[in-house]
Amino acid sequence: MVESNTADEPEVRKFRTLFLSDIHLGTRGCQAELLIDFLRHHDADKIYLVGDIIDGWRLKKTWYWPQSHNDVVQKILRKGRKGASITYLPGNHDEFLRDYLGTHFGGVEVVDSAIHITADGKRYLVIHGDQFDVVVRHAKWLALLGDWAYVTALAMNTWVNIVRRKLGLTYWSLSAWAKLKVKNAVSFIGKFEIALASEAKRRGADGVVCGHIHHAVIHDMHGTHYVNTGDWVESCTAVGEHEDGTLELIRWTRVLQKPETTVAPATERAQAA
Repeated sequence: MVESNTADEPEVRKFRTLFLSDIHLGTRGCQAELLIDFLRHHDADKIYLVGDIIDGWRLKKTWYWPQSHNDVVQKILRKGRKGASITYLPGNHDEFLRDYLGTHFGGVEVVDSAIHITADGKRYLVIHGDQFDVVVRHAKWLALLGDWAYVTALAMNTWVNIVRRKLGLTYWSLSAWAKLKVKNAVSFIGKFEIALASEAKRRGADGVVCGHIHHAVIHDMHGTHYVNTGDWVESCTAVGEHEDGTLELIRWTRVLQKPETTVAPATERAQAA
C-alpha cells in the first residue's frame, strides 16, 4: 500500500511503461476522478492508450463531457509535454480515430497496433482487441444493444457505490461481479483470450497487451503471455512495466472516510505463473 504524504506532493511511482485502456471519456460510468488521481501518483517514459479512451458511441447519442473528463485529457497531454512517449491505439468506441492512423495529435501518435519490446527483450503485441470480437465485427447492432444494457447496469452501479461511499467503503463494480457469474460471459472471455493469444503467436510476439472486454488479468494460460489492462469504468486498473521488464497489474481504489481524506491506492502485482 502506497499513501501520498500530501495532496500537493503525492508519492509518484515511476515505470518504464504504462498501459491504459477503456477509459470511456464521455460517459457517466467513467471513473475520471480516480484516473486523475492515478495519473498523479504514476509516471512512465512511455504510455500506451489501448483503445476506447473516448466513447464516441455515447457522445453521438448524448453529449456528456464534465470538467473531470477534460482534466484527464490535459493530464495525459501534460505527461507528453514532459517527455513521455504516448501511443494511441483506437478501439471500437473511438473507431473514428482509425481514419487518422499514422498521424500525430499534440505529440500523441495514432496507430492500429504496435509491438512493444520490454526491458528484458520480450515482444508484446499491443492492440485494443475488438478486431477479434465477432459480435463487434459482424453484428454491430447487437453490440450496440449490449452497450445499452451495459450502460443500464452501470447506472445501477452508480447508486450502489453512492451507498458504499457513505459507508466509507471503496469503489466496487456490480457489473464486473455479474459478468463473472454469467456462464456465457465467462465463455466469451475465454474465447477472446485464445484469439488474442493466437494472434500474438502469429505475429511472432511473446505476448499480447489488450483491452476491450473490461477484464483485467495477466496470465500464461493460452501458451503465451496474455495481459488485459482492464478499464476505468469497472475495475479501475492499469498495467505498468518495471525497469526490469516485469509487468504489474495495478488496481486503484480510494477510501472516502472524510471529504479531506487522502488517497489510499492499492496495487496488485500479478505475474505469470
